[in-house]
Amino acid sequence: MSMKDKIKNFFLLEEDDEDYYEQPQQSQQQQQEQRQQRVMSQPVHQAAVSQPAVKKVSNKERRNVATEHTNTPNLVSITQKASKVVLAEPRVYAEAQDIAEHLKSKRAVVVNLQRIDKEQGIRIIDFLSGTICALGGDIKRIGTDIFLCTPDNVEVDGNISEYYYED
Repeated sequence: MSMKDKIKNFFLLEEDDEDYYEQPQQSQQQQQEQRQQRVMSQPVHQAAVSQPAVKKVSNKERRNVATEHTNTPNLVSITQKASKVVLAEPRVYAEAQDIAEHLKSKRAVVVNLQRIDKEQGIRIIDFLSGTICALGGDIKRIGTDIFLCTPDNVEVDGNISEYYYED
């Protein structure tokens, strides 16, 4: 074998058709029965010395196996979806569940409680406070009866002063 052939074989550039043996698919039960028949037909001293059959694999099969392992991605995308801010103006307490669903979906929500009576507004804020606490988020008052509810993936910096202008 020349040096050129050795290099081709090393880099799997040359096909070895004589190395390729195709075996028909058999059920496990049929294979086991055939093994038992071979063992029973061999003399005792040969059965102890027999070696397992080695399947020869062509270079093409080796390349296929090598490419199967390299097809798995090792890189992770750094790009992220743009965050959304949802504006909510609930009119009944039942709408608090929809706001909680937005928070669970990692969306910030601005809640305007100016169009709901005070008792219902307090109940909604209590419910949302529990949701935010469970999600590890934050809630801030940004105006009169207006709150900013954020999940854990959103940070809020700064405060809005509570000066009221009386005309």
